[in-house]
Amino acid sequence: MSQISSDVEAARMQIQFSVALLRDMLHGNHDEWIKHRNLVALLSQDPAFDKSLRPFLSRSERYTRALRLVSRLVELGDQHKWTPEQYATAEGLLDDPLPFTLHASAFAPVFLSQGSPHLVSTYGSLVANRGILGCYLQTELGHGSNVAGLETTATYIPESGEFEIHTPTLTATKWWIGSLGKTSTHGVVQAKLILPGGRDMGPHLFFVQLRSLEDHRVLPNISIGDIGPKAMGGYASVDNGFARFDHVRIPREHLLSRFAQVTESGEYVKPPHAKMSYGGMLMLRSRIVMWQGWIIAKAITIAIRYATVRRQGNSGPDGAERQIITYPSVYYRLLPILSRAYVFILLGRNLQASPEQAKMFAPLAKRVEAGDTSPLAEMHAISSGLKALTTNAVVQDVETARRALGGHGYSEFSGLGRIYADNLPSVTYEGDNYVLHQQVTRAAVKAFHAYVSSQHSSADTPTLTPSTLYLRTLQRDQSGSPRHVLIDWNDPQTLVDLLEKRAAYTVRQHVQNARDPDASVEQRVAKGVMEAFVARQVLGMLEGAAADYGLREPEVAVFRELLKLYLLVTAENALVDLLSLGLISVDVDDDPTLRLRRAIRDLCLKLLPQSIGLTDAFGFSDWELDSSLGRHDGKVYESLLERAQTEPLNQTEIPDGYEEYLKPLLERGRREAASRSKL
Repeated sequence: MSQISSDVEAARMQIQFSVALLRDMLHGNHDEWIKHRNLVALLSQDPAFDKSLRPFLSRSERYTRALRLVSRLVELGDQHKWTPEQYATAEGLLDDPLPFTLHASAFAPVFLSQGSPHLVSTYGSLVANRGILGCYLQTELGHGSNVAGLETTATYIPESGEFEIHTPTLTATKWWIGSLGKTSTHGVVQAKLILPGGRDMGPHLFFVQLRSLEDHRVLPNISIGDIGPKAMGGYASVDNGFARFDHVRIPREHLLSRFAQVTESGEYVKPPHAKMSYGGMLMLRSRIVMWQGWIIAKAITIAIRYATVRRQGNSGPDGAERQIITYPSVYYRLLPILSRAYVFILLGRNLQASPEQAKMFAPLAKRVEAGDTSPLAEMHAISSGLKALTTNAVVQDVETARRALGGHGYSEFSGLGRIYADNLPSVTYEGDNYVLHQQVTRAAVKAFHAYVSSQHSSADTPTLTPSTLYLRTLQRDQSGSPRHVLIDWNDPQTLVDLLEKRAAYTVRQHVQNARDPDASVEQRVAKGVMEAFVARQVLGMLEGAAADYGLREPEVAVFRELLKLYLLVTAENALVDLLSLGLISVDVDDDPTLRLRRAIRDLCLKLLPQSIGLTDAFGFSDWELDSSLGRHDGKVYESLLERAQTEPLNQTEIPDGYEEYLKPLLERGRREAASRSKL
């Protein structure tokens, strides 16, 4: 055991940079880190937020516990006068999916941004203060990402000035709706707007009361329930629900009509943009980027800490078994995950920064709110592509980290199984990733045609947006072959250029083969386009490491190495495209792919002594991680044994069922053995 503690101490003695400065960068600045630390201290010391018995609770108990957690949070928020942002941060720290989360992240933003001024003035204060609790009813039993195919109807009745919400078929049943099963009193319902004469105006949003505010009973002509447990026990504390509507009447004013409207006589007033109602979802998708970064950060902190103290296999320089982090098969899996955590956190922060500071998304969102719809296409492309890219990475990275920990990674007490199960649905919620790939590809093809057309006409070259900047590589390569043999893999600019060329040439190849596409082209195009986009952002982070983040030279050095590892690994994963598109070639005497993999190895070996410090910079407390394997002090085995004592099976020496099942079985076996021995 002393060896384990000394391993952790020795690892931290090798840190050559200020953990505090990188921590401040990841959290925004020093003041934000102090706020975060104080909030963690407040919650972790409150008995209401104890996590020790969580693994042993039934699903119903998990749901009730979640209600208790939120109730206590609201009390603390009132006591400490938290802002909505502070409350949201506190809620996120609970490390539990909560029934109330979608009220703030989906229902409220959509209602407040798309409801009419009259509707918002009537219900806005109730929404903001949780006097009513809402959910977002979009997905149906038979339709998910295909919003245009939703079957629920909202038929306008001119005689009464009402809409009639109806579920016409089994497959039109609203399904998977978070916090609908037991919690929400109201919902924003996505339904086809049907005007007099049967005119179908497509999906629109409607504000519908679901339950009584007196006794919480479901209102007449509405059927609501929970859809049941989710895979691997994930999201156990969230009441994902179903709903059916039987000609439920709501006032005309309850159409979310800030953009599209229906007059008293039943005439339709078009919105300025057909996709205006998707604004709430686009903002939600954009927030997912940083969330995924912090999720990966938790998983990799646990993995690197445990891999530092776990010794197994061959003898190391000290005569003891080697730390598993020193094996190439381990560090090659873990360190790229660490680099993705940093990239996604910082990229997400850039996307969500205030309009005064933001480089990308917030200014576009502000323009949309003001009625300028021109940024919607760019917002849609970026948010859809990044949602797919980052959620795919999370699911893969958490499982890769768990496997790297061997048998103990399968224990509930590792914390990784819980993280995996709770985040596995991210690849399908807020848009199935394969459908989002199609949307990104369509946007890329449209941008390609516009760019190429301008090159063959007198028209001005269209302004390239952040998500289409890669197209300029086509113009640079018109004079000759894009093929590269002698590649400097240590040059970030070269890596970014290659990834941007890969995106442009993948799109061009798709256009050229549009009549006979292969089955995976949309996934490859979308991935190539978004990885080029992220690579360009990473290059900006590299170039502005000191100025933008206030880092000193030691922190800049390790930060640049980490970001360069991200670019190298991204290029390695793109090798099939880079080779097949002719962007690199293999010389008999010089295989650039081998040099790429050696560059990754060398960079990993440079980063390896700093890996504990780079995970410490995330600033996670033991309470936040709730992991025996990720303990800050390295006492993983003591923790595993201690937590095993809390297992309900261990509370009695003789298990339930012994007298009824186990004892008769054993007695039968002994009788059979005795009778056979006499033969």
